[in-house]
Order: sequence, then structure tokens, then C-alpha cells
Amino acid sequence: MTQAQAIQELTKTFDINAIYAYRVFLQANKNNLLEDAKKIIDSKPKPFVKWVGGKRQLLSQFRLLGLYPPFGFNPLTASYFEPFVGGGAVFFDLLPEKAVLSDLNHELVTTYNVIKNDVDGLILALKKHQLDKEYFLEVRDYDVAQLSDIEIASRFIFLNRTCFNGMYRVNSKGKFNVPFGRYNNPLICDEDNLRKASDALQSVEIKKQDYKEVLKHAGKGDFVYFDPPYYPVSRTASFTSYTSQSFLEKEQTELRDTFVELASRGCYVMLSNSDTPFINDIYSNLKGIKISKVSAGRAINSDASKRGKISEVVITNY
Repeated sequence: MTQAQAIQELTKTFDINAIYAYRVFLQANKNNLLEDAKKIIDSKPKPFVKWVGGKRQLLSQFRLLGLYPPFGFNPLTASYFEPFVGGGAVFFDLLPEKAVLSDLNHELVTTYNVIKNDVDGLILALKKHQLDKEYFLEVRDYDVAQLSDIEIASRFIFLNRTCFNGMYRVNSKGKFNVPFGRYNNPLICDEDNLRKASDALQSVEIKKQDYKEVLKHAGKGDFVYFDPPYYPVSRTASFTSYTSQSFLEKEQTELRDTFVELASRGCYVMLSNSDTPFINDIYSNLKGIKISKVSAGRAINSDASKRGKISEVVITNY
């Protein structure tokens, strides 16, 4: 069996992307490939927070449509950029050798860095939390500016694990305002996965910065994935306000311009957004850019009957 055949076998057997399959192939014992590969894959980390709009549910669709990962991306020589990292589902699916993850959400970026640099301290802090509504409201009310990095990360994960549907939403003052969720026994401290995530982040750059900063560093052959705050289907439909800044027509158009600039440099660029007339319009009639549609689950609605599948766009230049 050739290397290419072995990688193809791994992708089919374990339903994994080709980039990660290549990494598994390099690590596995070639004389016992599938059995050893299974052990490696079973030890793979997953996102450490629940994230509304997270892409774990869509990764198989991306692969089946041939949208992801880009065929020409070489993870050994090129870098992966995810400027709106959120829960990091695509990063944790790819596990590229070189990656730059960034976001404007201070608490999220702090949490990533704490997991990378002091996972033991974070685990100890998480084990002190309790599942109680009054306690939740007390922790939610903490002044983040007065907390240490470990305290910020511990609070962030605790609130994420115990709030309504794992939402992260802030008000105009930047204050987290999601109510207490109804859980019997949420896993507040997933020690095993946190340690796996920490190992995966050791060679990764994690920054609090605007997505436009990617223009200063990304070049030919790099892969950039944008999962920005979605353009709302209606003015009351947006649950993606994870910073106090808006992301509407002006911001979406500026992001489109960044997409086009990166494409002109020879980057592989992929972007997810809502399937709305405005988003379709600003990405239409651009040379070399393709708009595809995927079906995503919608879990955020107090009325369960109004939850279901919605269409999203995936925009690529390859």
C-alpha cells in the first residue's frame, strides 16, 4: 500500500480529514496501521467549550462537498489561520503543525492561553465550582478586570458549561448576560480533554487581535478559515454577539475585502456565514470565488418547535 493509499484508507475508515490523516500516518506503526491509528485518533482533543454556531456538526458536510480541507494546503510547510476562533472546531479537527488562532474576545483568548500554559492550575480551579443557580449568578457577576488569568479561564469554562445552551453573549457594556441552564450533571472539568487540548496548543500562537491582522502574516499556500459573527437573518435573530461590537453591513463588507485580498495572495480562504441575500450579494460575481450551501442545526430557541435546520453559505476561493 502506498502512502497515498494508506492516507485515503485512514480518511474513510475513521471519517477524518486528509490533513489529520496524514499526521496520523506519520505517527502510526506502519506494520499495524489501523489499530495504531485508532489509538492516536482516540486521544485527539475536542473543543473545550460549547459554542453556538460551532462547526463540529458541519465538518462532514464540508468534506463531502469537497470544500475542506483545501487539496493544495501543505500543513508541513504552510500555516493555518483562524481569526474568529470561537470553540476552535476546525482547528481541533485539522490539528495542523503551524497555526495562529485569534479572536477579540478577551476571556476566550485568555482561556486558550491558560490551557496552553497552565492547564494544571486551571483544572484545580475548575474543580472548586459548584452547580447552583445562586452560585452561578455570583460568578457571572464577577468583575473580570479584577481576576487573574486562571480565574478568568475557570469562570469562562464554568459559565459556558452551566449557562443556557452554552451560549456566549454579552450586553452593550461587555457583560456576560446568559441565564443559568437546566442541567443535572454537567461536566464542568473535563480534565482528560483539557490536557489533550493543552498538548495540541503547545506550538500554536494564540492572540487577541482584529481579524485584519491576518493580512500582515498570511501568504501563498496558507489556509485561512473565517467563521465571523453571522449576518443576522433578521434584526432580532443574532445570537453571535460575543463581543460588544456589532458586525453588520459595514463590517461584513470589510471582511469580504479581506477575503479577496488574501485570495489574491495565493492563500486558501474559506468563510462561513448566514445564507442571506446580503451575504450572497457581496460575494457574488467575484472571480474565482465559489458559494456553496450547507444545512446546519439551529438549537437556540426557547420554543423547541422552532429549532431545526437552516441553510448556511460556505465561501471558498478554491
